[in-house]
Amino acid sequence: MGTYRQYCPIARASEILAERWNPLIVRNLMFGAVTFSAIAKGVPTMSRSMLIKRLDELERAGVIERRPKPDGPGHLYQLTEAGADLSGVIYALAAWGERWVEVTPERSDPGFALWAWCQVQLDRSALPDGRVLVAFNFPDERPGNRRYWLLIDHGDAEVCYTDPGGDVDLTVEARSLAFVDWHRGKRTWRDVLRSGEVIVTGPPWLRRTFPTWNQHAIVATQSPHQPHSPVRDTSADEGASVRIVSPAAIR
Repeated sequence: MGTYRQYCPIARASEILAERWNPLIVRNLMFGAVTFSAIAKGVPTMSRSMLIKRLDELERAGVIERRPKPDGPGHLYQLTEAGADLSGVIYALAAWGERWVEVTPERSDPGFALWAWCQVQLDRSALPDGRVLVAFNFPDERPGNRRYWLLIDHGDAEVCYTDPGGDVDLTVEARSLAFVDWHRGKRTWRDVLRSGEVIVTGPPWLRRTFPTWNQHAIVATQSPHQPHSPVRDTSADEGASVRIVSPAAIR
C-alpha cells in the first residue's frame, strides 16, 4: 500500500480506501461475508491472490481483523471499530453512484446480483418448505457467466456456481440488465415478464412466489437519515413484498 506522503486526512484515508478493490471488500464484510470464500464470491472478477494481498493490507491498516475458524481450517474476518466506522463513507459512495453513475449492461453481473440477494436481500420467511432448485440462464453473458443455480433448503438459500444435482423445479431465463434492474428494485416483476426479458418456467405456485423471496432493498445506498425507497410491485398475483434493511442489520 503506497503513501501520498501528505498529512491531509483525505490523503491518509485514501491510501487505504481508494486502493482498488478495498471499498468492495469492506462492503462485503458489511453485508455479513465472514469467510474468505464468501468475500471472494462478492468480487468474482478479483483474483484470489489479489484478495489475499488486500485482506493482509486491510488487516495491517487496522480496518479488519481475522481469527481462526473454531471448527476447521481457515479464518473468519470482521471489521474492526475503525472498519465499521467506514459505513458512512460506503453509504455516501453508494448514494453518489446511485445518483450519478448509470447501470449499463457492462455493470449488470447477474452472479453478483444473486450473491447479494442471498447475502442481504433474502426474505427467508417467504421461502418454500423443503428443497427447491432454481436454474438461471443468462444468454447475453459470456459462457462462464451464464449459468447459476439457487438452492433453497432448510429455510435458507445459496447460490451454486455448478449444478448441485437433483431435479430443477424452476427455470429462469433472463437478460442480465432486466434481471438486475428488477433485483435492485428499479423495475417490477410484472414489467420484466411482460417485456419478455425474463421468462420463468415451472409450476404456477412457484412462479408466483419466486419474486417474493427478494426484498429488493438496496442496502448499501441507505443511511439512518435517508432511507432508500425501491419500486414496489403492487400486483396481487405477483405478491411482491418489500422491506428496507437498516444499516445496523448488516454491520
